[in-house]
Amino acid sequence: MIIKPTFSGGNLKNFITLILLITFFSACSSTTLITSSDKDAKIYIDGEYKGSGSVTHTDTKIIGSSTIVKIKKKGCEPTIQVFSRNEEFDAGACAGGVFTLVPFLWVMKYKPTHTYEYECKKLK
Repeated sequence: MIIKPTFSGGNLKNFITLILLITFFSACSSTTLITSSDKDAKIYIDGEYKGSGSVTHTDTKIIGSSTIVKIKKKGCEPTIQVFSRNEEFDAGACAGGVFTLVPFLWVMKYKPTHTYEYECKKLK
């Protein structure tokens, strides 16, 4: 027995709207893995503590926006790194932009990973 899903006019419209919203918002986000060579070093993204050693960062910033990464450890000088949302082309956002123009603001994304060397330089 095969069960076929049926949609009435209103349900189909709601279903299509939901799929379009999910697609639109997922095309706007970009994710990257941030890793420190020192697994005990704390990682802060845009001033907010995210974890130690390795963290995943996702946001919906527009093309060209910068993200500040601060890596620090107790008794050591912190290091600050910056990466921007202009590292890789996002074909999904570009395709969406053809239909709505707005996703062109998210046509670039982050590289999948950012790895930073961190050596503890003692505070003076």
